Amino acid sequence: MTEQPDAVAATPPQTVPERLVAVTIELLAQVGPSEMKVRRITEAAGLSTITVYHHFGGVAELLNAVVAEGYRALTAAMEDAVRCDDDPGAQLFGIALSNRHLAQRNPHLYDMMFGLSTRGTYRSVTPAAENVVAERFATAYDVLAGASHRLVETGRISVTDGHQVAAELWSFVHGFVTLEGAGHFARFANPVFEVLAPMAIHQFVGMGDERARAETSAAIALRWWNTEGPGASGIYAVT
Repeated sequence: MTEQPDAVAATPPQTVPERLVAVTIELLAQVGPSEMKVRRITEAAGLSTITVYHHFGGVAELLNAVVAEGYRALTAAMEDAVRCDDDPGAQLFGIALSNRHLAQRNPHLYDMMFGLSTRGTYRSVTPAAENVVAERFATAYDVLAGASHRLVETGRISVTDGHQVAAELWSFVHGFVTLEGAGHFARFANPVFEVLAPMAIHQFVGMGDERARAETSAAIALRWWNTEGPGASGIYAVT
C-alpha cells in the first residue's frame, strides 16, 4: 500500500502543481533540502522532469511553493487551535502546540519556513514569488495576533499592546521548538509538561495574569489537543 503524503501537504492533490508540492514536502521530511533534485522529485511523483520547469520554472520556485504551502497548513492548524475554547489564553497555548506539531512532523519544512536552513544552492526566486510566502506568513501571524488582542481585551494581563503580546509569545514558542528540535531538551521525559507549559504560564503571569487562570488556560488547551485536536488519534497525544 502506498504511503500517503504527510498531512502538511495539500490534501488531496488535485493538480500537477499540487502533486509536485505534496511529493516535495514528503521527500523533504525524509531526506532534507539538499536532496531536492528535479529528477528525484519527479520520479517520486510519477511525472516527467519537464513538469517542474513547466509549472514552476525550476526547483527554487517549487521550494518557494512548498514554504507557502507550509504556512497555509500552519494557518489552518492555528485556526483550529483558536476554536478550542472561548478562552484566548487557551487559544494561544493551542497555537503553541500547533507550531510544535508542524516541527515534529516535518522538521526540514519548519526549518525552511523560518529561515533555520537554506534551500540549497538554488538561485533566488522573483520578488513576486517571495511576496506569496510573505503574505502566507502574515496570514498565519494574524491568527496569533488576533488571539493576543483578545487576551488583552479580557483585562487579564497588564500589557495593553496586543502586538507586543504576539511578538513575545511568537518568540518564546519558536525558541522552544528550535531548541527541542536540536535535541537540547532530551533530559526531559516530557518537554511539553516540563518546559513549554511552565514557560507559557510564567509568560502569562509575567504579563500580569493570575497563575490559576494561566494554568487553567494551559489545561484547557491540552485537553482539547488530546481529545479533539491532532493528539486525539493517540499518535501525537501529549500526556
